[in-house]
Formats: sequence, structure tokens, C-alpha cells
Amino acid sequence: MVVLRAGLCPGLTEEMIQLLQAKGIRTGLASNFVPLMLFAVVDFVSSDLEDVAQKCSLSYKALVAVRRVLLAQFSAFPANGADLYEELKSSTAILSTGSPSLDQLLDSGLYTGEVTELMGAPGSGKTQVCLSIAASVSLGLKQHVVFLDSTGGFTASRLYQMLQARAEDEGEQLEALQRIQVVRVFHIYELLRALQELRDRLSQQALRPAGPLKILVLDSVSAVVYPLLGGKQSEGLAIMMQLARELKTLAREFSLAVVVTNQVTRDSSTGLLKPALGRSWSFVPSTRVLLESKEATWEKATWEKATTQRIASLAKSPRQPTGIQVELDIGNVDVQELSPARPTTPTQGL
Repeated sequence: MVVLRAGLCPGLTEEMIQLLQAKGIRTGLASNFVPLMLFAVVDFVSSDLEDVAQKCSLSYKALVAVRRVLLAQFSAFPANGADLYEELKSSTAILSTGSPSLDQLLDSGLYTGEVTELMGAPGSGKTQVCLSIAASVSLGLKQHVVFLDSTGGFTASRLYQMLQARAEDEGEQLEALQRIQVVRVFHIYELLRALQELRDRLSQQALRPAGPLKILVLDSVSAVVYPLLGGKQSEGLAIMMQLARELKTLAREFSLAVVVTNQVTRDSSTGLLKPALGRSWSFVPSTRVLLESKEATWEKATWEKATTQRIASLAKSPRQPTGIQVELDIGNVDVQELSPARPTTPTQGL
């Protein structure tokens, strides 16, 4: 739902919004988590403007002008494939995840304008991959990153380890840290508010002086959505889809690569792992990757080492055939699990 607010288009003033509210003209749907009455663009443009003009003492001509501009901004117009392809070429960037094997799985990396989902059980490496992505984009591409942490899993020291593994210069490491903005969002309404603030900042180009923003990471989406899906499920689903629209709109309108993490459940009929949040959410990500941890042992000379292999499988993609698997190589930034019999040095594992 695009909310009608002052400044959304020329002619839509704060005075006009206040008059609509004062007269109780309800052109949008209010929800429990919004304290004030909001107005949706779609309902405003479809309302009887003559009736609105009389009730609110507003100029009918001004209301028609606002509706005409809103229709031009938000209506869907036909486009041919050639125009869409040219727009795609000019607006799409591909960002490295920091893992060559994961980049290969994703057909070169993360695509801006899309939502990419990393799903997996606890301990499968979802947060580690997100930290690796943030480090790679901030340090290697000099791009700003917004990291929304809904689980408390973000660890600054772990991120700093990854930056140290990629760059020797301490000043370069600190600059990369400054390009990563972390926002704690432990509730769905905090998350929606953070996304709205981000949208406003991007619309006003407030980030431009500090540098470009190309990636938004949400770890994890299931942590804030799960509590909504018990009891009044219809209301919870509506809020979940509101979140989905916000993420997809941010990705598309501002050419961001949006990365979200999700939990998995086991299908009762097949026994296979499937993403949480159900079928409604399954249409949100353009690309979906399943992360799994597998124990492996191998011998060399007289000692044996136990390691945790992380496997990435492509579950959904608009570009690659699904079912492809790679061994995830976050590289030397992975936590090394060494056999007690093998001597270690203080720098090992960084």
C-alpha cells in the first residue's frame, strides 16, 4: 500500500491531507499497528472527487490535478520487451557475495532490483553469509550497506575479522565498517518503520553525500513474521504481504539488491526441507538458496580432521537451472574447526 502523504506529488500539500483527516474522509485501510488514519493512493484515485471536494472544502480542480499526477506515477502502463530490456541493462548491477562458489551459483552474484533469499536451519551459516556479503560490498565495491538485524546475530567483531582477512590496511578496514549501517529491529512494526524511513531517505537522496547504497540485508525475515501467523492469521498474512511489497518496491525503485534470510521446515509428505512462511511468501524472492551444514572427515598423514561443510543449493532462480549445488567457500573467513591433535597458531582461522 502506497500511503498518501504530503510531498508525494506536486499539489499534494500537508493542508490537503489534514483536511481529509479532519473531515473523516477515509480513502485507505487503517490497521492495528498504524496509530493515525492513513490514505492509500489506490483508494484516493478511485474515489468520488466531487463528493470529497464538497465535504472537505477543497478545490475539485486541485483534486483532479493531484489524481492525474498520481495515476501517471503509480499506474501500470504497457511496455514492450525491448524497452524493458534496455531499462534492465541500464539499472541492474551485479554484486559479489564474497564467495566465488556462491557467485557462480547465482550467475555472477546478487542482482540489484531483486530479492534474494537464503534459507536454512539454525547453524547452516545464513548470518555468516550475510556478514560476508556486507564485507564484500562495503570493502570491495565501496558501496554502503544497510543491515537489518532481527535476531541479535550481527557481531561486529566477526565482521571485522572478515574485513581483516580481505584487507591489510587498518584505515581501509575502518572505512568499510563505517559504510555498514546496522539497525536492530526485533518487531515487525519496528521493521516496517525502518523500511519507511529508508525509503524516505532514498527519495530525498539523503545518502548521496555519504556514498551510494546498493544492498539491503534483512537477517531474518522469519523472526519478525512468525509471531504474526498464529491466531488471527488473516491479519498476520496481510502485514507479511505489506512487508513483501516494501522490500520488492525498495529493490525495484532504488536498484537495490535485497537479501533476506528465512528458516526452513520439513515437508510432512516428502520429508524434504522447504522455506518457512508458506506459499504466500514463496512468490516474494526472485532467487532462493538453501544452505545446509554437513559433517565431513578426512585424513592426512597420521592425523584426522573433522570439518563442517556448508552446501549451497539453488532452489529458485530466473537465470539458472534449479538443483545446482556448490560447496560454500566463504574462504579463510570461516571459523575453522580444528582437530585437538593438530597444533594451531594465533592467526589461524582469520
